[in-house]
Amino acid sequence: MRQSSVWFSRTWEKTSSPPSKMYPHHREREQPIFSTRAHVFQIDPTTKRNWIPASKHAVTVSFFYDANRNVYRIISVGGTKAIINCTLTPSMTFTKTSQKFGQWADSRANTVYGLGFATEQQLHQFSEKFKEVKDAARLAREKSQDKDLANTALTIAAPQFSQDLSDELQSPPMMCVNGPDDKLFRSQSADITLSAEKERIKKMLSEGSICEMNLDAELFTLQDSNSKLVAALHEANANVEQWKKQLVAYQEETERLRDQEIHILQSKKVEYHEMEHERDKAIHKMREMEMRNSELERRIQNTEQNLSNSLEERDRMDTEIQRAIEILDIKIFDLNDLRQSLVKLLVK
Repeated sequence: MRQSSVWFSRTWEKTSSPPSKMYPHHREREQPIFSTRAHVFQIDPTTKRNWIPASKHAVTVSFFYDANRNVYRIISVGGTKAIINCTLTPSMTFTKTSQKFGQWADSRANTVYGLGFATEQQLHQFSEKFKEVKDAARLAREKSQDKDLANTALTIAAPQFSQDLSDELQSPPMMCVNGPDDKLFRSQSADITLSAEKERIKKMLSEGSICEMNLDAELFTLQDSNSKLVAALHEANANVEQWKKQLVAYQEETERLRDQEIHILQSKKVEYHEMEHERDKAIHKMREMEMRNSELERRIQNTEQNLSNSLEERDRMDTEIQRAIEILDIKIFDLNDLRQSLVKLLVK
């Protein structure tokens, strides 16, 4: 089986038409039907619980339709590699796990994809498109199965018709012998021999038809497998070329953004130097103001101390004056008594 597959693959490569004519470019064969932007995650293959980011930033996630193969795919490219390459099947289900996050399982890739959207509306749009495309894939599979069943029925009916025709053509004529007894005996013997021969021929033809059917089925399978492999090869080559172009475009865009950023930083550097000079001047003025403020505070403290001393001196002087006044009052009273005494003496 493996040798025949290799032989058929080599023969197909020699006798088939050029790939460029049989398999058009990837973008001509697959058409985008819906695109959105989201953060892509994949389930941790070890724990099957934690999410591993497949992209640092939000990337474009698109639905593609291949009209030649009647296949729907979800594709997303991050940087120089495909982070999602999922063929949509009717058994897949997209589940919303939060207001802005959803997930689905891909059994062929043995992983679970998760998408984080910026808004709830984007999540709803992607979910509706996923359901719509899944229904379309289911209808396409049903049509393909009906077509395969019809082809199988025609393939089985054709060898049976050929077998019946061969039985009619290969059955020998009846033998006739003179004499009633001998004729009857030989006719019965001939019938038994012819029946056995007919069964043997039927068995041989049936086995030959089955072998032919198996060979045709194997050949068809090999052709289909080889076609799929060649298509996958050209698709991969087309993807590589597309990714190379995208890489070159990303590099050019990166260089442009880098030059722009350098220019902005250089202009900001000049502004920064000017601001730094202004800041130094402001710091110098602030220090001068702080020194003046310190001098004023020192003067205020001295003034307050002098004022306090003056108040204390005034209070002391007030006290002494009050004492002097009291002494003077006493002296005046004594002098008054003395005057009255003198007056009395004079009167006598």
